[in-house]
Amino acid sequence: MTQQPLNAAALRGAVDLSSLANRPAGGGTPAAGSAAAPGPDAPAGSPGSTDGLVVDIDAQGFSALVTASTRYPVVITLWATSQPASRTPVDELARVVRKEAGRVQLGIVDIDKAPEIAQAFQQLGQAAQLPAGTPMTTVAFLQGQPMPLPPFPSEEAAEQLMDELLKVAVQNGITGRVPGDHDAPPEDDAPAEDADSDELPALHQAAYDAIEQGDYDGAITAYEQALADNKDDEDARLGLGQVRLLKRTEGADLQQARAAAASDPTDVEAAKTVADLDVLGGHVEDAFTRLLDLVRATAGDERNAAREHLIGLFDIVGSADPRVKKARTALMSALY
Repeated sequence: MTQQPLNAAALRGAVDLSSLANRPAGGGTPAAGSAAAPGPDAPAGSPGSTDGLVVDIDAQGFSALVTASTRYPVVITLWATSQPASRTPVDELARVVRKEAGRVQLGIVDIDKAPEIAQAFQQLGQAAQLPAGTPMTTVAFLQGQPMPLPPFPSEEAAEQLMDELLKVAVQNGITGRVPGDHDAPPEDDAPAEDADSDELPALHQAAYDAIEQGDYDGAITAYEQALADNKDDEDARLGLGQVRLLKRTEGADLQQARAAAASDPTDVEAAKTVADLDVLGGHVEDAFTRLLDLVRATAGDERNAAREHLIGLFDIVGSADPRVKKARTALMSALY
């Protein structure tokens, strides 16, 4: 397979997918992580199956699947019913993902039904419109960040790609599993793990279920309770920050927010909204720079509000991220 090795640096690619997270709470379409109703002949692990490893998603369920990538790798692939040939590699990838027994989850998007996702993915420079010769676009998500994957010519190549993705996930501390009972394939020679290790703590599971239903308030409550029970629960802290981010940006219009911030560079609320949308879309450095500039340009309560919001975004991105370390240093310089 001719491709560059995947590594941590690849996680810093960005595509603006923020509009896909602005789904109405309690929407009537299938949430990410839950499969659409399968046809009577749908095999396990195929699009539309109910094993939880391979799920059909649309724009309304997109944000929950990306949020899940903080715990385990998520892969999202596009195909089109109007182009039947694009289904073959999807089925091959589904079989590969199912062999991983819960170490990765696959979300499948029919771009004929969800063209907005295809439009967002065009920013990756890939073939979101599925022209001849490029039957599929595939993107991995780790810690909410998109990482475009190259096309693969065969199921064997897809297996190699998943192996590389899982190595990157482990290097970045993403070692969880998709909730549910998933039998490992016979050829899986990975060390046996305690069966309980695959299960999320009750409050984390409650938060995840709430996110799938678009109930951000319910997810926030669950994560807050988890932190009240254990103040050192970093997974809960990270999840809480991300869900609060999703709630803050729900229904926000990126273009309107940018216009408001541009018209008044000292408008704290406008800057906070754009920074939130930038982080959600993967433009982390842009978000940090905007708020650092605001800290330098304001004083008093406005300056403190900008500082606190920036620190909150640090928690969402993660203290180990080099962009956070760099921005923390810049914040100290701006304040003193």
